[in-house]
Amino acid sequence: MRTLTVFAVFITAVMLYSCKSTKEAFKTNTIILEEKSSFELEQVYFLKWVAGFQGGGSGIHMYVIVKTNKNHVVFDTVYFRGMQAKMQLGKMGYLASFITPLNQKENMVMDGDSKQEYGNKLPKNDNHFPFVLQDNECVIQYTENGNTKYYKVKDIVEKQAEYYPNAPSDNQKQ
Repeated sequence: MRTLTVFAVFITAVMLYSCKSTKEAFKTNTIILEEKSSFELEQVYFLKWVAGFQGGGSGIHMYVIVKTNKNHVVFDTVYFRGMQAKMQLGKMGYLASFITPLNQKENMVMDGDSKQEYGNKLPKNDNHFPFVLQDNECVIQYTENGNTKYYKVKDIVEKQAEYYPNAPSDNQKQ
């Protein structure tokens, strides 16, 4: 009986130690922000937008204007206010578009009979955001020489919001 007790204590200790080492390994797998970047940013700003019709959506457009990019880094993603968006090269620089919950179309069926609500989806609750940022900060994810890197941008300027008056006409949708 004593041997069984010693064995149980030993197994418990090994399991607790392995859980602790797993947690420590997870803690060390953090994202490291670059102190300096090989590129130079001219301007980073954002503006909010809201469609002028019910359910038309809303969001934030972030513009990243690059002044120099000596090492030809490839810009990938922007992290901002708990959201992330892919960066796309445009005419004046890079654009990242974030969708916000305001004025979004709801596709939920609300009914007195709960069976009629079967197809409703639960709201997304993805609390995994890898950075702690102020409202005027973002992190740019980019690739340089095959390595993924992260650079924090501070003091981002908010420009005047765009309010679209109504839905585009059929001629404008083409």
